[in-house]
Amino acid sequence: MQITSRKLALAALFAGAIWASPFAGFAQEENLPPPPRNETDRGGKKPDGKHQGERKGEGKGGGERRENDPSQYTIGQATSDNAQLHTIAFSGLAFITGDYGASTFIPPGKVCDFFGFQYMRDIDTAGKGHNPIFLNRVAGNVLHILNREQRALLEKSARQEAVQLRLLAEMRFPLIKAFYRELNNDIPSGSKGLNKDAVMRYVGEIFAFDAQLSYRRAQIFGQLVASFTPEQKAWLAKMKFGDFKTWPDIDVETYKLPRGTEKLVNVAYMTYASEFFSWYGGSAEADTYFCPERHGTYFGGFYMKDMPAMGKRDFDISTSVTGDSGKEFLNILKGDQRNNIIAIPDMQRKDLQEIIDLRRTIAVELRKFLKGGQADREKVITLGRRYGSLDGEMSYFYATAFAKVNRSLTNEQRKTLAKLRGLEGYTSAPAYIYSDPVRQEVKLPDSNHFFFPESKFAGVAK
Repeated sequence: MQITSRKLALAALFAGAIWASPFAGFAQEENLPPPPRNETDRGGKKPDGKHQGERKGEGKGGGERRENDPSQYTIGQATSDNAQLHTIAFSGLAFITGDYGASTFIPPGKVCDFFGFQYMRDIDTAGKGHNPIFLNRVAGNVLHILNREQRALLEKSARQEAVQLRLLAEMRFPLIKAFYRELNNDIPSGSKGLNKDAVMRYVGEIFAFDAQLSYRRAQIFGQLVASFTPEQKAWLAKMKFGDFKTWPDIDVETYKLPRGTEKLVNVAYMTYASEFFSWYGGSAEADTYFCPERHGTYFGGFYMKDMPAMGKRDFDISTSVTGDSGKEFLNILKGDQRNNIIAIPDMQRKDLQEIIDLRRTIAVELRKFLKGGQADREKVITLGRRYGSLDGEMSYFYATAFAKVNRSLTNEQRKTLAKLRGLEGYTSAPAYIYSDPVRQEVKLPDSNHFFFPESKFAGVAK
């Protein structure tokens, strides 16, 4: 598998001011007229950030999480110093004990995530939000009530989006390679290490592309809402946002795409169906919400946490694993090693606060489609690019801190950390397109440009 500079440049072009998609049907549909006005915008529970309750293992002192208590899942909790510190520490453990392939693993729900699904699963009163049956149940209900033409709209959109989703995943690969070069002290001659501005610019383009895809997804959702019958609205009204127990047990297998359909098309199709409901039944605040591990997703934490659940239909991923393992990682570190990690929450505080504002602004803009209006595409992409630059800055903080820790670990510490990783018997693929393994070797363009200011490395990766 080869990731070329040309392919990455194409992805950046998608996110830029010029719309030049080579994929049939996509560009022609970009400027569809707004659907008829529809006032459906039911408010979900509001994650306003005022409550400072902590999750089990991710909160103050790693205390017990109050089971099925929606009030603990807020932006305030997600951005609290304890939640952030333990999540960052978990990423450090994953990065130092893992490898490049594991670090490319990311759930598809962690991109284009302005549709409230993360909040809906976190607050689920039945406690099924992090079980694979959760997505299947909500997607099954949505697909069940749609007519043939409405399902065809989702399928067509999923097939078109799958190509861009792959590009979005591949854009991460060179960045992760650069982070591993920093970890292993593989620094290009003439550089002192990762260049923060270079990382911020690059991640800004990743998020700008993400924002473009999110815009298109919201546009499709708006079309869907505009075509709903009273009966369809009534069915959805009986399904409570954040309460799995109120969702009829519909067999989603009946509505899945035909056998042999490309896996990423199936992922996009199911994502459309599940996230449509969280958007339709939620609120702008639910769309704004994010979990503590939403940012800096380039270090293998998702692989370490999610891999034991892969391929299992009914498996509850522990809500304590991130916090507990992160806390133990810090306990194993000594002196300056620990201080490198402890310093990060304060360093990223301003970035996180701006991210909340950016996410809220994007969410409100995209919801214009739900109400029959027209969102501003350029505004969404510009906000997405700024969002990405902030994620890039935080990721730079993480990567450089993890590298400092790695260079000072003793052999005994390394053995203890390997045991704490807890994935004996697991071998990662060379890379992952989200959670789908890429079996062949991944050939990447040169990553030296991440280590120099733009002015000193113009024209790299030709």
